[in-house]
Amino acid sequence: MFHDLTLRDGSHAISHQLTKEMIEDYCIFAEEAGIEVIEVGHGNGLGASSTLIGESLLSDLEMIQIAKTHLKKTKLSVHIIPGFATIKKNIDPAIAMGVDIFRIASHCTEASLTKTHIEYLSSLNKTVYGVLMMTAMSSVETLFEEAFKMKSYGANAIIIMDSTGSYLPSDVRERVSKLVELKIPIGFHAHNNLQLAVANSITAIEAGASIIDVTIRGFGAGAGNTPLEIMAHLYECPFLNKTKILEQCDRFKVPIPICKPINILTSKYKIMSGFEKHIIKAAEQYKISYIELTNNLGTQKLVAGQEDFIYITAKQIANNI
Repeated sequence: MFHDLTLRDGSHAISHQLTKEMIEDYCIFAEEAGIEVIEVGHGNGLGASSTLIGESLLSDLEMIQIAKTHLKKTKLSVHIIPGFATIKKNIDPAIAMGVDIFRIASHCTEASLTKTHIEYLSSLNKTVYGVLMMTAMSSVETLFEEAFKMKSYGANAIIIMDSTGSYLPSDVRERVSKLVELKIPIGFHAHNNLQLAVANSITAIEAGASIIDVTIRGFGAGAGNTPLEIMAHLYECPFLNKTKILEQCDRFKVPIPICKPINILTSKYKIMSGFEKHIIKAAEQYKISYIELTNNLGTQKLVAGQEDFIYITAKQIANNI
């Protein structure tokens, strides 16, 4: 039920500087704790490391190799956004290295961009999920239509991401209840901008979701994700070692996400949580208020890969354009 994205979404929180030691330690823990699936990589997935978005300390293949060395029972997944990742350069090597689950993601209204990648992986009988990001920007009807496309391409499951941390439990219930009509597993990925990640994840389960994304101590972009340790103790999972999970919480020495004013603003305007660091950096660079910058960005409906617009907008505000 719980898919652990600590080593992928958490990468955002430390500017994609996951070390070999961090990956090794967490994979050893995951095996001992009985975690079913973990995900590793740059916060934006395979092929996303760049000067603009953020350069990973380790390459995609290095991170996969380190993880696979220590994973025996726990499955390994990767996040893939077409446009960042290609089949030959990124997916084929990941297949060769033994990645178990491929999560192919697009903006919530652009599922057609995942067609080639999902169909390719499906043709090879690989486990492939369709992931719809920024879903608070879409109506329930549109979300269902886009999810149906992914299913038609061969997706084994559909994950919806509240990338902006904007959902209330009623929003989650409405969307998941509709998506379960697809008759394939539905998953939910929360962000904690409004301190509702746990409540929304519980609601998703009650509405029929069978995959819930979690991270230890909520370690993730922006205000963080649904904490693994809370969900593990709310639900009976006989294969999980809850003592090991709590011990890992104490050992996990990284900045733990908290809800900050900027998280409330990005939630309000449905701005991706991963943009937070760029907004703060751009505001400092151009000596303007991050509040004014976020208010302005709220009208632009930015999606992953458009980080440069944050700096362009900050410069325009600074120059009174």
